[in-house]
Amino acid sequence: GRRGPAPRHRTVPGILGELARKRQLSEEVVSLLKAQFSDLPPELHSWRQMADYSPEMRQFACLLHLYHIKTYDYLRKILPLPHPYSLTNWLSNKEAAPGFSGDIFLRLQEKVERGEQAYRYCSVLVQDVSLQKQQEWDPQAKRLVGFVDLGAGALDADEAPLASEAIILMAVGISSPWTAPLGYFFVNSISGHFLAQLLRQAISKLNNIGIMVLAVTSSASAHSAEAARALGIRMDPTKIQCTFQHPPGSAHSIAYFFDVCHALLLIRNALQCLQKVECLGDTLWWQHVAELAALQEQRVLEPCSPESGRAGSKGSYQLKVNPATPLFSEGVAEALEHLQKLGLASFQNCSGTVKFVRLMSSLCDVFYGRGPCGKEFLLTGNYTRISSLFNEAKSFFVNLTDSVGRFIVTSKRKLGFLSFLLSAESLTWLSSNYTCPEDTPSRHLHTHAFSLDPLEQFLRALKQACGGSGSPTCTVFQAAYHKLLASCSLAPGSPRGGGNASPRDISLSRRRELTLGSIRAQYHPAPARTLAPEYPCSAGLLLPSCALSNALTDLSLYARSLTSAAGWLAEQLASDLQCEACLASLFETDESRLRCRSVLYIRKLGSVSLPSASVLHITSVSEQVLNRYGKVGGSNKNTKLWHLSLEQKVFQELLGESPLFPTLTNHLFEGDLSIDNHYTVLVKEITQYYLNIRTNPAQHLNLKYPCGRHRLKRLKGKHLFPSPVGSCQSS
Repeated sequence: GRRGPAPRHRTVPGILGELARKRQLSEEVVSLLKAQFSDLPPELHSWRQMADYSPEMRQFACLLHLYHIKTYDYLRKILPLPHPYSLTNWLSNKEAAPGFSGDIFLRLQEKVERGEQAYRYCSVLVQDVSLQKQQEWDPQAKRLVGFVDLGAGALDADEAPLASEAIILMAVGISSPWTAPLGYFFVNSISGHFLAQLLRQAISKLNNIGIMVLAVTSSASAHSAEAARALGIRMDPTKIQCTFQHPPGSAHSIAYFFDVCHALLLIRNALQCLQKVECLGDTLWWQHVAELAALQEQRVLEPCSPESGRAGSKGSYQLKVNPATPLFSEGVAEALEHLQKLGLASFQNCSGTVKFVRLMSSLCDVFYGRGPCGKEFLLTGNYTRISSLFNEAKSFFVNLTDSVGRFIVTSKRKLGFLSFLLSAESLTWLSSNYTCPEDTPSRHLHTHAFSLDPLEQFLRALKQACGGSGSPTCTVFQAAYHKLLASCSLAPGSPRGGGNASPRDISLSRRRELTLGSIRAQYHPAPARTLAPEYPCSAGLLLPSCALSNALTDLSLYARSLTSAAGWLAEQLASDLQCEACLASLFETDESRLRCRSVLYIRKLGSVSLPSASVLHITSVSEQVLNRYGKVGGSNKNTKLWHLSLEQKVFQELLGESPLFPTLTNHLFEGDLSIDNHYTVLVKEITQYYLNIRTNPAQHLNLKYPCGRHRLKRLKGKHLFPSPVGSCQSS
């Protein structure tokens, strides 16, 4: 019950000090409150006589509520502090100031009031980004900036800390792919209890405008796990509680997810540190994965199968591992099995590793929405299969032990596995308790709403708007956020914050640390790109640069040189590509040996990999365009406009011809149906890369020769190092 009137001698600073001594409030928060709010009346009776809440009182209430809810509830019995849900409006601002964005909530409310069903349900994503600590003077506002600001005003006392992080919140549609940045908050440290209170405020504000929050997603980090526990989530592997009530004690439950990409990174780290993991008689060895990632090109003495009809071609192909292959994928499982069958010693007894990788691959298919089970989770047959998969994963994870028999889910390497189990429980619960309205655009759950991919896409656009490579200051961050907010559209499928990258590319970029290439780089850092001295033509440097030299050059040499140039170009592009399918399409491969994209059989021309027919064709057309239009341009050569005109002519030549990259036909429909899909981007990158190195080789190749000074080779009395396009003269 409520306490009686406090004794007159008690003051607000005295009460705060008393709470600090009882360890109910940290000394840091008490010092901040005393420094920032020294102008507030210390006597309790003065607070009771206030008719209105001053800006300082609002700041005091918001700060205390977000940092320590129990202390706030205690002081409400003594001081006339408002109900916690009344603080939501005080944490909101117009324009792009810290706090909740009033304009975004107003636009969402209008959509709900118009009866747009797609906006009735959403999930809330939360992520933090680092800031550069810096105090600056704002000449327009005539005040110092760079301090902690939770939406009710900056805490700018002399003793106040500078902001070191920004917490960003976003709402994402469950049945329709709309996104809405809800706001951001400048903080100097992040605690789980603070994050939990901020999430509750966001959920209350969305509920107030008629949007029901069904899920929350955060990173798989220490403070996020603390926030989940503060909300009421239980991560005990034997009894998982995947939902929390909001408001507390109500009947409405909200599911909690940890971002799958973060959880996978933690699982990778655990396996790498433990090296050997056992489960119910199966043994998983990290060394199998490390050996696969580090596998260099080599000849494998394997005769072709009779049905291939190519007997006698043994040894004509080199085995090559695709570095863009995701670690936890069916491709890695197939590759390990294939190498085991070939008899390679490093891959014997890998059945336990294959089993684990295949299980993780199936889980990723569900959470990334791949395949019919992932995309149509709510269908009865799929739901049954996925529930069985989740039960298998739970049994597997719970019984995982390290080399001395300790259970991993109770060890210091548990968070990744528990994050997956919690997210699986949440997805199962949500599928059982959520029914799509009849008039919604889609009848299935969009699993992207339960990952941080949409928010990461917004953050990438925000980073581009900030400029520079380091962490932004508060001033730069706020200006960039204002710019993105001005162009923000809440329509389903619209670019999130003006970013050019597609959601699929953002997802691939985030998972780059989870590829075989990233593991190879850990054990074998990539050397500087070099040209093999015995094959200078491997960089395309033997290509003639004008029509006259074309006529004088042996056609067989010309074709070989063009093929080598295209092969070298494919190798350079492959080192940067993040898409497994696109990387595989760059080379001529023997599909009859292994029909998976993680292990490729590539034919070689000298030291260079043979390119696919599509890469060779694009390179050939680009060379023809250079020979035809290379002299045009005059002083405008090597300008961006001149290069664009060349690219346009190449694309015009390619139009109407046979389709390129036949292996990407199905892949084209895996991502967004837009003009900038992987097919068109690949054609564009090959064209641009080739034109760049042919028109300005010194700038773009950055060649390093390992055998000392490179000697220019001659053929038929001609220098074969290219002269600038259009500079050839007949003699």
